[in-house]
Amino acid sequence: MEEVLRQLPKKAKEKHNENKKFFAKLRKKAPKDLDYTMQELHEKEFERTDCLTCANCCKTTGPLFTNADVERISKSFRMKPQKFIDAYLRIDEENDYVLQQVPCTFLGPDNLCSIYDVRPKACREFPHTDRKKFQQISHLTLKNVAICPAAFNIVEEMKKRIK
Repeated sequence: MEEVLRQLPKKAKEKHNENKKFFAKLRKKAPKDLDYTMQELHEKEFERTDCLTCANCCKTTGPLFTNADVERISKSFRMKPQKFIDAYLRIDEENDYVLQQVPCTFLGPDNLCSIYDVRPKACREFPHTDRKKFQQISHLTLKNVAICPAAFNIVEEMKKRIK
């Protein structure tokens, strides 16, 4: 896995223009069965991908925290939301709550998440390859293929299937 993660940014960069053109085409005219295809590719990939051997998303990027996330997580810590925000979050340039630092504070050395049951929505949905109206989040997917080997593989398989 370490070798895969080491090479992933380079491979994603090499495919960036190709992926960008592909997603632009999808946005103009998405196949009617795109969501079904993406769900199938997502499920197939995650049958063979174990996120616990990777956790690159947790090590290199931080999720956005919605107000609902802050409420839920702070409640699980028995903290006031503002105390949780002060302890773990900052406001980024787009006015969103994000982690103060990466790797994620809640990631253990065994790649397990200490707040898994109450983790942010962004973490629960990552890498977002099974979202409905997938073509609307292609900008996010372009970023995620450089972070997540599963997302990279899903996009490569998607390009083979959708001409």
